[in-house]
Amino acid sequence: MKLSIPGSWRRRKERYSLIGSFCSTCNNYFFPTRSVCPKCRRKGKIAEIQLKPEGEILSFTEVNVAPSGFEMSVPYILALVKLSDGPILLGEIVDAETDLIDIGKRVGVVFRKIREDGSEGVIHYGYKFVLKE
Repeated sequence: MKLSIPGSWRRRKERYSLIGSFCSTCNNYFFPTRSVCPKCRRKGKIAEIQLKPEGEILSFTEVNVAPSGFEMSVPYILALVKLSDGPILLGEIVDAETDLIDIGKRVGVVFRKIREDGSEGVIHYGYKFVLKE
């Protein structure tokens, strides 16, 4: 059975959930998934794991000049977020007033549309962050 591009894209579970890796040898979490532990190398015992969809803002910036394809989204906030399990992700903070965003604030993960390839093309989804009350 041949899959369409959107069909095969949607089968990649890490695009719709925070599937990462856990190494039971060194007790570290990684995102995206890894087949070999970057710390233990081949000695590491890697397992796929669902990461907790919450974390803390480590740093952030307001983007006013966007890369090609995102010009209609400015201004937006990009943040480095340390997940509760440990991995650090870069993502957009959505649904929040800029003056409420600060280092140390707790955030949750949501999955949203990122962009689409033309009016009839593939719609790309991914994770973003919202402030937790």
